[in-house]
Amino acid sequence: MCILMTEMCERLTYYSVVANLVLFCTSTLKYSSNDATTISLVFSGSVYLIPVFGGCIADGKIGMFNTTYGFSLIYLLGLFLLPASAVDYKDLFGGDEYELSVEHRRIYFMLGLVFAAIGTGGIKAPLATFGPQQVQDMGPAAVQTFFNWYTWFANAGALIAYSGVAVVQQNVSFSWGFFIPLLSMLLGIVSLQFARRHYIHKQLTGGMIRDSFIVCFQGCCPPKGREKQQTHGFFDTARIQHGGSYDDKIVDGVIAVLRVLPIFFLLTMYWAVYSQIQTTFFLQGERMDLNVGKGNVPVAILNVFNTISVMLLIPVMDRVLYPCMERLGHPLSHLHKIGIGMVVAASSMIVAAVLEIERKKQLGFQQVVGSETFNASYISVFAQIPQFALVGASEAFVSVSGLEFAYTQSPESMQGVMMGVYLASAGLGSYLSTAILKIVEETTVDDPWLPDEMNNGHAEYLFYLLAGLMGVFFLGFLLVAKKYNKNISSNRHIDTEMV
Repeated sequence: MCILMTEMCERLTYYSVVANLVLFCTSTLKYSSNDATTISLVFSGSVYLIPVFGGCIADGKIGMFNTTYGFSLIYLLGLFLLPASAVDYKDLFGGDEYELSVEHRRIYFMLGLVFAAIGTGGIKAPLATFGPQQVQDMGPAAVQTFFNWYTWFANAGALIAYSGVAVVQQNVSFSWGFFIPLLSMLLGIVSLQFARRHYIHKQLTGGMIRDSFIVCFQGCCPPKGREKQQTHGFFDTARIQHGGSYDDKIVDGVIAVLRVLPIFFLLTMYWAVYSQIQTTFFLQGERMDLNVGKGNVPVAILNVFNTISVMLLIPVMDRVLYPCMERLGHPLSHLHKIGIGMVVAASSMIVAAVLEIERKKQLGFQQVVGSETFNASYISVFAQIPQFALVGASEAFVSVSGLEFAYTQSPESMQGVMMGVYLASAGLGSYLSTAILKIVEETTVDDPWLPDEMNNGHAEYLFYLLAGLMGVFFLGFLLVAKKYNKNISSNRHIDTEMV
């Protein structure tokens, strides 16, 4: 429970930072929409690449708990700099000489993002591994239940961020809006420390990364005279019985990690699609009718429907859908669930494209968002609910199953690394999204798809392109998943019951 509460506070913190990041960059820091989108995607991408290093450190000599705690302190430094970049010093201290220039605000903000990325990225892999280790001895069902609740609590934090903190940022001030996540992370650290004496700590192996490289080297470049002894597989020359340096457990662990890499690579396109909820969906929402009653709802509040979709579907799938499929004799494996999520994600892009076409047909009034004015559509921003809900539904399939897949397919000595590699696919997805946007920008100069003013472009083409690319990656995923299952079922070293 303490670990789950820490995850909820950390996710509340993270999503509070990214909820209106694009708006803060354009309104306060005076970046263009494209630059703001790039900053958001690079930040999100970095956050999910750093877990690889966090997992390596945790699997080594430091351990899951100490790694999580150490990176949390780095996180706090970044969270202190973010409100510092937003505070109105002139009103605070009563003089124009205290006013902070845009350039200095940018420096504080970028440094804050760097430390926040290192902090939240370093936490993710060890925390996601440390939690299931507490219940691992209770069996696979307990591990699956933990990951369901882990994702549920993470989305609970996101729900608070998008429905509460985002409102403060847009309608009160960004200084208070960035101060709240600082308090949230402090609470998360307290929660983590609360049960410190009761945690189960797995034995540290240390040196697994070094050993993995040596296993790969001995498999690729066996000494002369040892090639003929390789009778079972590519890495057999690294095994002790074939003249190598390592026992079967270590060699099989390296093989297990390498086998999942193609699957994680094909997930990058899914995360590229997922990242649109913080970028192009946000830009689209800014130019739709935000009026509700006497005020405007925050653009970022539509993410609430993404999180609600996840929080409603997880218990339904865990208690109804998956048991029902088992009773019918067609149980869904982790890879089945991930594949379903990829298809649902593609459909969300199609829905977004159709809405974009209709949105531009009904432009007609000036709308103020933060300190910016947009030519907005008469269509309510709540028309975005279906596309956000579909992304949430896809996450309920992909995220939970991906976490559990990464954990169960890894040897115990490399669980942190495997979790980090899985999370890195999300980071690469954000970078892939950035690359796609840049390529589209360069190749559509004469008739831009996504210009600085979205109303003058063809964002619907971009959404259709993302849906098509998701379809291509899905077909590749089917082929790789089929081969993966075939290899696992025929491997004599892997625990088939775990699979």
